[in-house]
Formats: sequence, C-alpha cells, structure tokens
Amino acid sequence: MSSTADPAPAPARDQLWSVEEHLADILATVRPLDPIELQLPDAQGCVLVEDVMVPVALPPFDNSSMDGYAVRTADLVGATEEFPAVLTVIGDVAAGSGSLPEVGPGQAARIMTGAPLPPGAEAVVPVEWTDGGAGGGAVTSMRPAGASRDGASGEVRVHRPAEPRAHVRASGSDVRAGDLALEAGTVLGPPQIGLLAAIGRGRVLVHPRPRVVVLSTGSELIQPGETLGEGQIYDSNSFALTAAARDAGAIAYRVGAVTDDADELRAAIEDQLIRADLVITTGGVSVGAYDVVKEALSSVGDEDEAGSGVDFRKLAMQPGKPQGFGSIGPEHTPLLALPGNPVSSYVSFELFARPAIRALMGLQDVHRPVVRATLATEGAVSSPAGRRQFLRGTYDAEAGTIAPVGGAGSHLVAALAHADALIVVPEETVSVEPGTEVDVILIG
Repeated sequence: MSSTADPAPAPARDQLWSVEEHLADILATVRPLDPIELQLPDAQGCVLVEDVMVPVALPPFDNSSMDGYAVRTADLVGATEEFPAVLTVIGDVAAGSGSLPEVGPGQAARIMTGAPLPPGAEAVVPVEWTDGGAGGGAVTSMRPAGASRDGASGEVRVHRPAEPRAHVRASGSDVRAGDLALEAGTVLGPPQIGLLAAIGRGRVLVHPRPRVVVLSTGSELIQPGETLGEGQIYDSNSFALTAAARDAGAIAYRVGAVTDDADELRAAIEDQLIRADLVITTGGVSVGAYDVVKEALSSVGDEDEAGSGVDFRKLAMQPGKPQGFGSIGPEHTPLLALPGNPVSSYVSFELFARPAIRALMGLQDVHRPVVRATLATEGAVSSPAGRRQFLRGTYDAEAGTIAPVGGAGSHLVAALAHADALIVVPEETVSVEPGTEVDVILIG
C-alpha cells in the first residue's frame, strides 16, 4: 500500500525549519492510500475515488406523498363540504403494491404514502379532505386496509377539488437516471451512504481511512485509574492524540506508554507497523539525556533506500520547537515524532499530523479553516522573536474576536481544554496590542 514518496529537499541540519517547510516536507512525502472497494457500512468516513452516477431515477415511479385517495381531477370540479364529490372506491394501493387498480371516471383508489400512483389517477387528495369512506364529515386519519367501517358504502366523499399532480412525487424528482450522484473526493457520511443505498450501490471504491498508531514515551507515565507514585504523572497525550486522530477521520490505536529504553521503544514501534499507515509518537524528541525517540529512531533508516529514516529537527515555533519526521519499516510507514509537553503535542498534531492524516485519506483540502479576528485582551500579548507562536484562544464568530485562554506554558493542558482556536503570532512580531487583527486557526 503506497503512502510515501521522496521527501522535499531539507534545510541544513543546523538551521531552524519554518512551519511551512516542515509541513511541506510532510505533505510532499505522504500520499493517499491505495483505493479499495468496500461495502457501504465499511465505507463511512472514507473518500470516494470515482464519480458515482445514478443508474435508476429516484423515485423510480410516480408515488403518493400523502395518505388519501388517488383520483381523476375532473371528478372533483366544484366539490365542497356542502356538495362533495362522491366517488366509488375500487381498491387499496399500499407501498410495494405490484398489481394496481385502474382508476376510471367517478372512481378513486385508497392510497398510502409512498405507494405508486395507479393508472388513470391524476392526483392524490389527503384523507383529511374526505369523509374517509365512513359517510360522515371530514376525518383526520385513514383506517387500516380491511378494517370494518360502520356506515361505509364503498364510496368516499371528497370536499374540495385538486390540481393535476397534487400530492404526487414525480418519478425522477429527486435524481434522474444518468445524473451525477456523488463526485470523487466526497467524504461518505450518513446522508451520502443513504443516497448510495437508494440508488442500489452496495459497494464503492474509496481511499480507506488511515490506520494511525499513537504511542507515548516516558518512564514517568502511568495510565489513568492507577495510583500515582513519586515523580509519576498520568499519560494524557496518547489519549488526546488518539481522539484527535479519530476526529480527523482515522482509525486510531492507542498504545500504552513505553519506558525510556531505546530498544524497548524500537521493538514496540516495529510490532505496531503491521497495523499502521502512520505512526505518531509523543515525547523524547528534545535534547535531554533521556530523549529516547531520537536515540531509538535516528539510525533506523536503510542507507540504500531513498527517503528512509527519521529526521529530527528544530522549528521556529512555540510551542513545539522539537519535531521529528520520516519513514520506518519495510513499507516506509510515515512517522511523526511530536514533543512530549501536552500543549506542544496537541498544537503539533493540529499543524502537522492532522494534515498528514487528511492527505492519506485522499482529501484535497487538508487544513483547518483560518479566519481573521480582533484580539480581545486587556494588555499586550508578548511573543519570542524569531518564533511563530500559537496561543490557545476562544473565538467569538458573531463579534469577530479572539480571547487568549491560559498562558504560554506548554504544560497548561487545562487551558487547552477550553480553547477552540489557535492565535497565530508571526515570527517577526514580539508584541500584539489589544484590538489588533490576527490570524486564527479554528480547531473547535
């Protein structure tokens, strides 16, 4: 299954990468997953590879949009409650009926919603316009077929006239045979799955949803629900990133945290490659003594294979300066190595991993929406020179404003939980005054 190509040329190892350079390198390498044919229930969330045409019209026949009576309009001319048109009821027409009675002059056929319009009939009158065949005044509901009707004489009184084609759904009024039902590139949600079923398609050719394996590193990490020991913290990154991968459209698998041992991490990743179209690690990519991801993956590439291996680099951004990207294993499975701090990890996912997942899905637009908004804060917001800063914020679409949430610390996960946007402060900007218009990435 092809998912990677040769990476784009890289800056020198000792220089900072820009956000655009790093993302371009990822998107130049990641390719849509090979198309496969799936049954409709399995195709939900996938992207269509080919245009789907309509083989038969929807609806395939003229049918009633109401419970009532199929009639000829000439028989109802001048009908009123005082002087109703009296018609002979010749039979019932239910949804799925095969043999249909022919409606002649002075006749009517009782018809149910969705049932085919019988020959000779020109319109449908709702049951509320009639006495329901009971010989009295107007009724509000139709009796079940075959039910006894006190005072019924096999006739129905209709209290008002009807226009031709009234309450009739015309054949092809939804889509006609030969129309384009769905175009290539469409993400298959519930309405699209319903349309495909309605036109008789049981299987479709799609890019499958990518399988993403998320793995945390750190000897200090334990799982939620366990008791914290001295120096331990709960592993939150793997849960957040797995949820984010699913939100992006992937089938995501969370792997329990791996300790700071390079051999153990390398083995854990290799074990996961059988079910991975993309591997995401979090933690161990900085310059510390126990940055196990760098130690484990810096030399995994095959020198004879172009594009193989993982490159660790520094980006001109905050949070998320340390990053890693490359491919591993015999299938050159792409791998993104994200920082370990919770905010750094999540911001990095939004900027780099989410677009990679969307690219694997075969989507053309892989980016979150970006809008312009006015900074709503009491004082100026500072930003480090030469770094593009991504601050958490809450966006007010009606007011066109963005308000920062929490501080700039990359460990402030509580503030992240209340944010629905990222405020972008450019590299050359060191201070942003209240009321300034800024770019905002919508992540909520």
